[in-house]
Amino acid sequence: MNLQSIRPITQYNVSTFRRHYMAEIAGSLGDLGTFLPIALVLAANHTVSLASTLIFSGLFNILTGLFFGIPLPVQPMKAIAAVAIARSFSPGSIAAAGIFVAAVIFVGSATGLLRWFTRVIPIPVVKGIQVGAGLSLIMTACQSLRDLGWIHPSWADNRLWAIGIFLALLLTHSTAKRLPYALVVFIIGLVIAIIRSALAAELPVISVWHPSLVVPVGSEWSEGAIDAGLGQLPLTTLNSIVAVVHLAADILPSVPTPSVTAIGLSVAGMNLVGCWWGAMPVCHGSGGLAAQYRFGARSGASVIFLGLCKLIIGLLWGESLVGLLHRFPVALLAVMVIAAGLELVRVGESLNTPGARDLSRHHEEAEGGSSRVHLSEEERTRRWMVMLVTVGLLVGFKNDAVGFAAGMLCHWAYELPRWVEKSRRRWSEGRVRLP
Repeated sequence: MNLQSIRPITQYNVSTFRRHYMAEIAGSLGDLGTFLPIALVLAANHTVSLASTLIFSGLFNILTGLFFGIPLPVQPMKAIAAVAIARSFSPGSIAAAGIFVAAVIFVGSATGLLRWFTRVIPIPVVKGIQVGAGLSLIMTACQSLRDLGWIHPSWADNRLWAIGIFLALLLTHSTAKRLPYALVVFIIGLVIAIIRSALAAELPVISVWHPSLVVPVGSEWSEGAIDAGLGQLPLTTLNSIVAVVHLAADILPSVPTPSVTAIGLSVAGMNLVGCWWGAMPVCHGSGGLAAQYRFGARSGASVIFLGLCKLIIGLLWGESLVGLLHRFPVALLAVMVIAAGLELVRVGESLNTPGARDLSRHHEEAEGGSSRVHLSEEERTRRWMVMLVTVGLLVGFKNDAVGFAAGMLCHWAYELPRWVEKSRRRWSEGRVRLP
């Protein structure tokens, strides 16, 4: 990414927002179903500062929109958040976890290791990670809905609301495609949250942000880095960098796709700055990108708008918003998460079509010879099996690294006979000699 590319990206952002401002605004809200619940729980536990999280994630939204020109999400590092919630991390421990992951990603980006890693991962494994992430989102949302009753826990948050919002989602796929679904749902949820807060006499008040430095000390470094950071590394590398780059190329082919190095440096920079001020560790993610795209976002203008809103709200209300946002209906957030998961699962359908990145590349290389890349039935089956093994193990173990390892082993198992035959042929031709 260089400064010369910012001008055309800005022109694209502005022109897209002017033509489709409602879709861009609605799309900017698509990832709130992931962002809000985790940020709120961490803030309620005094593990992170909600004000700092809103302010810094807002700044990062603005910068990514300006530099990349796509609706790139800024979302929580889920593995770190899960450990921090389960073990009631101190602010220093979660900051150490985010800084550790950022430092490792920065080294990988600066040395080119991330580029090499991306080149050697087969497309079926990448799509398996994306589909697995989508299914994981759906399962998490469904778990939240199972905890609701038909009319409980309140008139404003129950399964009846979830069914109604889900039916509205289905309508946007058919007869009401132009409806800004996410924007409407968010407004409904916000109105309900305000009413519930007013009834409880706990409305937010103006509370200007007072920044405070968070410096991990002593055992907080080892606790954060080892107990939470190590588990986050494969998730960040695979889903927040590699899968994001591939997904952006698939769903936004007319926009220049960010490089793996640029996305890696972005993830590193966000946490090497924000974590020192009590902000939640954040990354980009294929699930958030799919969600924002699903609800209408097509340019960086969407996340710039979201970032400005976060920045203003964080500066003026900050910590006083915890109570209000806790009253946002779980049913509405869960259905938005399901929609995001479904959008991410859909990328698996292009695995064996000419639109797949590896097949498109082979097609371009073959332009001077054969006109198309043709997969035999056996090859198509192999690619599906590698993807499904990746998906199955990822979802079953709830671990991206396990799914990735299983997918790679499956891929290598299919490649083994070809490698053996190639080695035998080289031996018979005398091209391999013993010393």
